Amino acid sequence: MLSPKCKSADCGILFSCSEIPVCTGNTVTKRSVTKNIITEDLVRRRAEHNNCEIFSLEEISLHQQEIEKLEYLDKWCRDLKILYLQNNLIPKIENVGKLKKLEYLNLALNNIEKIENLEGCEDLKKLDLTANFIGELSSIETLKYNIHLKELFLVGNPCTEFQGYRQFVVATLHQLKYLDSKEIERSERIQALQNYPEVKQKIKEQEQSYLLKRAKEKEEAQRRMHERKDRKEKQVEAKLGFDSPGSLQDKENHQSEGETEKQTWRTVEDDEEDRRFWEETTPYTPESRLETHRYIEEKRKAKDNIREPKKREKLLPTLVTAEGKVLNVNVPKLHFSLKDDEENNQFILDLSVYRHLDTSLLDVDVQTTYIRVLVKGKPFQLVLPEEVKPDSSSAKRSQTTGHLVVSMPKAKEIILAKQKLSTSIKPSDTMQKNARSGQVEKLEVDPSKYSFPDVTKIIQEKERIGQGPIRLQAEKITETKKNCIDFEDNEDVPPLI
Repeated sequence: MLSPKCKSADCGILFSCSEIPVCTGNTVTKRSVTKNIITEDLVRRRAEHNNCEIFSLEEISLHQQEIEKLEYLDKWCRDLKILYLQNNLIPKIENVGKLKKLEYLNLALNNIEKIENLEGCEDLKKLDLTANFIGELSSIETLKYNIHLKELFLVGNPCTEFQGYRQFVVATLHQLKYLDSKEIERSERIQALQNYPEVKQKIKEQEQSYLLKRAKEKEEAQRRMHERKDRKEKQVEAKLGFDSPGSLQDKENHQSEGETEKQTWRTVEDDEEDRRFWEETTPYTPESRLETHRYIEEKRKAKDNIREPKKREKLLPTLVTAEGKVLNVNVPKLHFSLKDDEENNQFILDLSVYRHLDTSLLDVDVQTTYIRVLVKGKPFQLVLPEEVKPDSSSAKRSQTTGHLVVSMPKAKEIILAKQKLSTSIKPSDTMQKNARSGQVEKLEVDPSKYSFPDVTKIIQEKERIGQGPIRLQAEKITETKKNCIDFEDNEDVPPLI
């Protein structure tokens, strides 16, 4: 059975649930214990560097997401080259065999006990399995098919304590160049290959003893889980016995004092349970690690359930007083401006909502005296100076800034000076009519009032005699002599300049 997403944090992880008994009041209910798995929403939000496109994604980081099962990535992200999955609760390597382009896989700090299902990762070059629970060292033989594998990290695993661990890995994986950040020299590989049969036999013996130890640890973990479950059931029965009809009647008589007493009783009980849980000595195993995570998650959800009603009461702002007075409220703390557009007889509200905010998260409500906008559930309310027409109002988003622009026409219509402009444009109307008729009007000027000089008579024409080059002077003189028939050259008359 699948439950909805986590309400405490928008993590995008879906939960698969199993149930445990929990007392709520006078009845016994079953609270779900959640398992975190990968969802498409989580992958898309982690692919922001790739415009939230997952089909062409080459690198993704899913660390510290409390993931308990590795799946779907081989179907959604076929082009992955780098995959970070460290610090989760993954117990098994699976559903990554179809990632043919995967070069680096980081699975450090998980609950993995065996290396498997990596044969299909043909381009795998680096594998990090630091601080897991790998005890079957012989499972590294499956990495022989990853011919491009150059680096392998197994620090912090039980298999590293085996005698002959490094020699076995070096002799088994010929393609490796680095093991636990230490370079593999040629002489080391030759020596490991010479002693390989003996080392392999020792590794098998140590594996068998480790597997027997793990079987006992699993039985112990199951026993502790049953003990804890029985303890919870006893607490539930004790609580039900405390809530008998007589005690319920007594509690009704002390309801005024009951709330604080309940809180202190719950706090004392929780403190005692926490002390018992954390002081209990348990080995570091995948089961204990998972049990610790489940316990912390259960306590966190219980606190959230107690605090959630109080938070809801605090987060509800007062929009209208008891007397009916509408208040100005700006819970989302957004910048805004209210403009009085007298020319169009309307108010324009410019609300600086986030540019990449989805429009479906906005809810606009225009009333005659105020406007209310819900931005992701947070109210913005503004009282208007005058009454407006809600039916004629319009809201739109700016394509450049993303701001919300609301136009609200005023209820009182005001006649502005637009008609005067139409009367003053009478000459232009006559000009347009004349232009349509095809008649051309000319401006008439009274010569008595305006005297314009004759531009053509400013410079008189003169004969250019004695000017210019010598070559041209003779030609001009001869031309004047030819043109003037009554010309007389009198020496007594001085030359004209």
